[in-house]
Amino acid sequence: MTTETTGTPPAPAAERRSWLRDHSELGVCVLLMALGVLVLTDALTMDVDIAQRGPVGPKTVPIVVGAGLLLIAALLAVDVLRGGRGQAEGGEDIDLSEPADWRTVLLLAGVFLGAAVLIEPLGFPVAGALLFWGAAFALGSRRLDRDPLIAAVLSLATYAVFNNLLGVPLPGGPLMGVL
Repeated sequence: MTTETTGTPPAPAAERRSWLRDHSELGVCVLLMALGVLVLTDALTMDVDIAQRGPVGPKTVPIVVGAGLLLIAALLAVDVLRGGRGQAEGGEDIDLSEPADWRTVLLLAGVFLGAAVLIEPLGFPVAGALLFWGAAFALGSRRLDRDPLIAAVLSLATYAVFNNLLGVPLPGGPLMGVL
């Protein structure tokens, strides 16, 4: 289409980007809607035992959650299109004019992925200690005399609470016989 056939000039790309930026919350609406459709699809295709007793079965909660997600997505979309805006974050100790600290983010992501890979061969106590110590290091702590000890105590305490008190079996790794 040209301006001769429609009678209106085409919208400049900057104007479209500005509209999308002003209505960026619609992306959250799309995400909520996709998640709601996924939950509802999964719930409605779920195999249910015929011997189910009562009207409330295993499909009930996922259907309610999926319908709630779709309702929230629709209400948020209406609010955004009517001019509603999310409030910009005004953190107390955050300078919003500064760029993100990608080094810290990447270090934390690497520590997390490393712990996920090492948890099976080394066990939770060792992988958890590396996770706690790596997170402290990535966030700026440089106390090499104290941080590994605190990380080991936190990891062992977490392992003991989950494995022994809550009954959630965690891999012990080489320390399985000792712990």
